[in-house]
Amino acid sequence: MASKRLLKRDVNNVMGDIIDAAYIHQAANPNEDPAKSEAIVDEAIATFDDLIAKINKKDVEDNKQHFKEVNEEFETKANALVEKVNAL
Repeated sequence: MASKRLLKRDVNNVMGDIIDAAYIHQAANPNEDPAKSEAIVDEAIATFDDLIAKINKKDVEDNKQHFKEVNEEFETKANALVEKVNAL
């Protein structure tokens, strides 16, 4: 596992890209209901907040295992959000 800083940067970049993709889809398809893309944006923001809170958690027994679990959760949630954006 890399550093905490790099994990935060990855979370920020990926969630930002997902939000950008949702807004780009919304702008490219103005006739569609924007509620679907707004729901994806809201979910991405909530996921970002949750992951950053877990990364900043101080009272962890095993840091290496904790960050491995956070990274795995990050990957699964990011993949799910990307699939939702692609389904738009």
